[in-house]
Amino acid sequence: MKQYKGIIYIIISAFCFALMNVFVRLSGELPSVQKSFFRNFVAFLFAAAIMIRRQIPVRCRAGNFRFLLLRSVFGTLGILCNFYAVDHLVLADASMLNKMSPFFAIVFSYIILKEKVTPMQALAVAGAFIGSLFIIKPTLLNMDLIPSLIGLLGGIGAGAAYTMVRLLGERGEEGPRIVCVFSGFSCLVTLPFLIFDYHPMTWQQLGILLLAGGSAAGGQFSITAAYCYAPAKEISIYDYSQIIFSAVLGFVIFGQLPDMLSWLGYVMICGMAVMMFFYNRRGYRKVAETHTR
Repeated sequence: MKQYKGIIYIIISAFCFALMNVFVRLSGELPSVQKSFFRNFVAFLFAAAIMIRRQIPVRCRAGNFRFLLLRSVFGTLGILCNFYAVDHLVLADASMLNKMSPFFAIVFSYIILKEKVTPMQALAVAGAFIGSLFIIKPTLLNMDLIPSLIGLLGGIGAGAAYTMVRLLGERGEEGPRIVCVFSGFSCLVTLPFLIFDYHPMTWQQLGILLLAGGSAAGGQFSITAAYCYAPAKEISIYDYSQIIFSAVLGFVIFGQLPDMLSWLGYVMICGMAVMMFFYNRRGYRKVAETHTR
């Protein structure tokens, strides 16, 4: 069943992206743009190799180019903001703000795909946003306010990007081409900054960034497959497994512990995700019962 395949793929992607964030943090004091370039360059090589192996043509399907471009623009914004947040926040906080993307995907699905948003879905989006405020802590005394807002912007960008992935999947676009175009676009956008503001790296930093790129490639292919198999509202709850992975890795590797307000935000956002899951599940049961009568 397509839904179960989507669930498996999204959990795999969550683990891969948690690893990616760890490697990004371990790479040290390098500009986010430079980290983003190497992350996307590795993903581009993986995607190009798969396209060659499967003999997937470079040319996209008719009418899909503008959606590929939008996916690339929003995705690049999401990555740059997420990397900045990873470098300046507790790893679990940065991951949770990025995981606001499924809720923003619901919003953009309504705006762009004209998918109906029920009152329960609207309540979940509002509740998740309130939860994000506990993580952001929007006060003048919060030294992490700017990184937190940038992290939230990353979640908005990712939500819009995944909406485009869903649309492209419905229009028959192959996953490797979606990843290849996005990764190639991100590399081209960040290349000028890399050339004019390049920070020398050690071999160790280069190796860590290549590992980040490999993890990102695994996450990107998995998340693309997940949203091609099922809509965000069906499988988004499982994307929150990344918070568990990030919290454990952040504590084991960096000794990080989120504060109580952040934990409250986690509970609220994950609670909204769980609520949405059971709401959707009940809806599918009603549809199934209708068809069996």
